[in-house]
Amino acid sequence: MKLATLKDGTRDGRLVVVSRDLTRCIAAADIAATLQQALDDWTDSEPALAALSYKLNAGTLAGERFDPATCMAPLPRAYQWADGSAYVNHVELVRKARGAEMPKTFWTDPLMYQGGSDSFIGPCDPVLVADEAYGIDMESEIAVITDDVAMGASADQAAGRIRLLMLVNDVSLRNLIPAELGKGFGFFQSKPSTAFSPVAVTPDELGAAWDGKVVSLELLTELNGEAFGKPRADIDMTFDFPTLVSHAAKTRPLGAGAIVGSGTVSNKLDGGPGKPVSEGGVGYSCIAEVRMIETIDTGKPQTGFMSFGDRVRIEMLDGDGNSIFGAIDQQIAKYESPA
Repeated sequence: MKLATLKDGTRDGRLVVVSRDLTRCIAAADIAATLQQALDDWTDSEPALAALSYKLNAGTLAGERFDPATCMAPLPRAYQWADGSAYVNHVELVRKARGAEMPKTFWTDPLMYQGGSDSFIGPCDPVLVADEAYGIDMESEIAVITDDVAMGASADQAAGRIRLLMLVNDVSLRNLIPAELGKGFGFFQSKPSTAFSPVAVTPDELGAAWDGKVVSLELLTELNGEAFGKPRADIDMTFDFPTLVSHAAKTRPLGAGAIVGSGTVSNKLDGGPGKPVSEGGVGYSCIAEVRMIETIDTGKPQTGFMSFGDRVRIEMLDGDGNSIFGAIDQQIAKYESPA
């Protein structure tokens, strides 16, 4: 089952069920007006939504044309957005580039930050930034949406509470990060609004590519129409999704609709840093990683961050080449303050 939220002039949009081929959709208002409402009552809403999905895919309901450009994020706002750093290779490169040793605990205890969740970006809406000097970067990721998760839930228990998956562009303002982390209190201004894929999907939509813990497919990123990254999401993932959800729930319960992200998907190459797609590697899911490798190799970065007018596209295809979540397809644009 695939679910999306269409713009309707309200904060939370209107929930629709989307066909498997992402061409048609049908309103779900008789079941739940919004995705959050559906998640709040998943035991009753899930079977009804699944029945609607079956009829739409079977062609017994016509629905309407599905256009990702009319989508908000599947959850336009959420009670919780916690982003992990499951691909420790990425963290290791960050620290190595600045000459810092990585604590051994990073391999056994996940990193996680709590992001702003009150103003997510639609999958085809522009990423608005006030100043290019902030160091604009994408971070291509995967996220899960949970049902209620009890405080102290084990990884096995957390696995049973994962309801939906989606793709993420965790926008980062890299040049603001050092000063914020230097204060010893974590990210805030350096992590603006996050974008998500047009649809969120139930785990069964991934078939054999989902084992209840990881997604065994490539995560594709394009920058200005050129292949930038195609790492496998199941490779070098030190902490799987149930582990991340369990970590987030260690000292607090998670409410239905909580979003937990994987962090930047990153693969090693022969035990070392990766290579660009143009050189036969799997590339990268963020510009910062390219700059880290350049710094390690030459002493300074060569690649610049994104500029106004740049476009980023993030997508995942199934084994037959079909888009699973639809594409995050966004242009970087200058934010103009209200008069």
